[in-house]
Amino acid sequence: MPTSFSTSILEELRMEIPSTRKCLERIDESVFRFKPHERSMEMGYLAILVAQIPLWIAYMIDDSEIDFKTFPQPTITNNEELMAFFEENLKRAEQSLTNATEEKLSGNFTLKNDGHELYSAPKKQDIVTTLNHWVHHRGQLTVYMRMNDIPVPSIYGPSADDRNF
Repeated sequence: MPTSFSTSILEELRMEIPSTRKCLERIDESVFRFKPHERSMEMGYLAILVAQIPLWIAYMIDDSEIDFKTFPQPTITNNEELMAFFEENLKRAEQSLTNATEEKLSGNFTLKNDGHELYSAPKKQDIVTTLNHWVHHRGQLTVYMRMNDIPVPSIYGPSADDRNF
């Protein structure tokens, strides 16, 4: 039975899904290599990151760690693959949150690189931080979209491009 924490997080995740989906659906592979600055990430990488972050929640709950060396990194070449990846990751996050017990949510989540610990934090704290991180990168993606004349969808209210909300 899900905890009150996991139920709350699941509700918040689900509230962010429609606008995130609308953003990702608009990212065509023709703009995957766009970078607004030499030190910025490419738009394709950013879109994959936004599609991937829900999977992090599943790993936090079920595995208690992510190691950059072994964490699966997809090769995505088009929007259809991007959307399938996003939907798969949402399903995994929703399943993990639905099945989360207090025991699974206790303890720490650890981030590693090739076995070396980068940081460790209480799972509940880091799950909340991850949702914030997801929203942050979606916002970053909307800036990239604007720079490429891709209509920005309504997220928390009307946008200059999408007044139907």
